[in-house]
Amino acid sequence: MNPVSMPNTDTMSLSKCFVEGITAESLNDHYSQISTDSNYIPPALKQSVPIPNDSVTEWRVFKVLDTLRSTASGLDGLLTWLLRVGAPIFCSPVTHLFNLSLSTSTVPHQWKQAWIRPVPKVTAPTQHSYFWPISITPVLTRILERMVVNDFIYPAIEKPITSLVFHDQFAFRPTGSTTAAIIILLHKVTHLLLTNPYVIVIGIDFSKAFDTVRHHTLLGKIAKLDLPHNVHNWLVNFFNNHSHQTKFGNKMSTTKSISASIIQRSAIGLASYIVNGSDLQAVFEGNFLLKYADDTYLIIPAVNGDSRSTELSHITNWAKHNNLKLNLAKSQEIIFVDRKRKEKVSEPIEISQLQ
Repeated sequence: MNPVSMPNTDTMSLSKCFVEGITAESLNDHYSQISTDSNYIPPALKQSVPIPNDSVTEWRVFKVLDTLRSTASGLDGLLTWLLRVGAPIFCSPVTHLFNLSLSTSTVPHQWKQAWIRPVPKVTAPTQHSYFWPISITPVLTRILERMVVNDFIYPAIEKPITSLVFHDQFAFRPTGSTTAAIIILLHKVTHLLLTNPYVIVIGIDFSKAFDTVRHHTLLGKIAKLDLPHNVHNWLVNFFNNHSHQTKFGNKMSTTKSISASIIQRSAIGLASYIVNGSDLQAVFEGNFLLKYADDTYLIIPAVNGDSRSTELSHITNWAKHNNLKLNLAKSQEIIFVDRKRKEKVSEPIEISQLQ
């Protein structure tokens, strides 16, 4: 879900669209059902919380407000142009509000409400799943999210504990990119082919990964990071009791509460997904995992060829524990073979789960 910008879509007029059997209410029900954790457990709070100093300055807030780009406003109705024009006046109360929110680990209820603009994936959508849910959150929420991520989460990721691994994730990081991911993937395969007759690469996709993330397990991993306790508790409060409405055509649905998901492309959502996948590691020594967002690549050299089923079962169990599901329809297996070898090599049979 994208909370910031609205994509340009020529496939359907969103203001006049009509699809038989699909309404704002039915779409909202569809999205809330996906983002509901039937085994929800309240995340734990840190019990010892010292009173922190104010971490947000007026000058910083002024610069952010003064350079706001025009984007859609959330359900609170605050407009970006109004905040930008009034930056000299608003920076002081907004700064106080941000510091109060962080020091008390409290996120205003209005900041946890979003509205969804469904955007069709195809020219003539006929099902609820044919619409992308573009989520619009309040402007002030987005600003404070970025501050929390830049000031606390990213620095904590740079010094992780041994049970969390971040060097294999190439998305949503200041130094990550698709180019870096491709280079590392090719380097791993070519390097392994020097000592192996073939290398297996399995591209794994998780269905609606951002929309189903389990808050309890996510925040359990976040608790292992070196974060101030008030910031951890702020994140617990941030994910608790989220809700959304859906606007379809000229109709707005009622409000639905959700108990799972992180908003894709929001600052907290992206950083959280890095943490969520940080404990997913290969079982066998010599096998590797490379991650780019919710796309995961399992690299297995020929010497470990028999470990495919075990590795996939491990990933499946990890996904289930985190309320995710493997999308086998989009998962693919590629076998890279060194054809220059003189000896004849028996290539492995494609694994049945991916056929």
